[in-house]
Amino acid sequence: MIKVLKLNKWFGKNQVLKDIDFEVEENEVVVIIGSSGSGKSTLLRCLNFLEKAQKGSIIIGGEKVTSKSKNLHLIRQEVGMVFQHFNLFPHKTILANVMEGLTQVKKMPFAEAEDIAMELLKKVNMIEKANTYPSMISGGQKQRVAIARALAMSPQIMLFDEPTSALDPELVGEVLKVMKDLAIEGMTMVIVTHEMGFAKEVADRVVYMDCGRIVEEGKPEDIFQNPKEERTREFISQIL
Repeated sequence: MIKVLKLNKWFGKNQVLKDIDFEVEENEVVVIIGSSGSGKSTLLRCLNFLEKAQKGSIIIGGEKVTSKSKNLHLIRQEVGMVFQHFNLFPHKTILANVMEGLTQVKKMPFAEAEDIAMELLKKVNMIEKANTYPSMISGGQKQRVAIARALAMSPQIMLFDEPTSALDPELVGEVLKVMKDLAIEGMTMVIVTHEMGFAKEVADRVVYMDCGRIVEEGKPEDIFQNPKEERTREFISQIL
């Protein structure tokens, strides 16, 4: 589904991604871990072309994609993204937030878009809040709405950039449950998270990044119980 070859990214003189080689298979759940500033979120943003890498290749669904690709807007629809902060439209209801992409981007008739949006709100257990506004719901509920909004575009791949880091601890579980359900259904996902218990339970593969490089990757039990690289061992010993 995704193949990254020798990806490099600079912000000014600061190189934040260094020769990243990275693949994600269909139906695979890949969790990226590492300290703040290791390049995890930048890699995710490059995969959705919110950031432009200066060197290297990104291949999605067998097609090489660049920020200049003519069909970039269609590719972005295939790659849904959920951020730390929810970015819901405050003046629109929860239902209208989920419908927005369907009516404005896909030009879907209102009634059809409403049916799909209601199904997705049901999927994330938010249907009873359909006619309320973002200011009236909790952070965990907002993030579930954000997931429904991303799913509304029928993406082939979902990217999650620390989706629970802005939430109070008691709200984290409700968002992780939605993501676990997506994993069970076979959604291809790349997840940046600090929730190591979730990574152990859901990931098919864990990738550890440090200083803009992929240091080590493998099955969760290998990374968490028997890491090969010294830097990985140091990181795991600090967080577990």
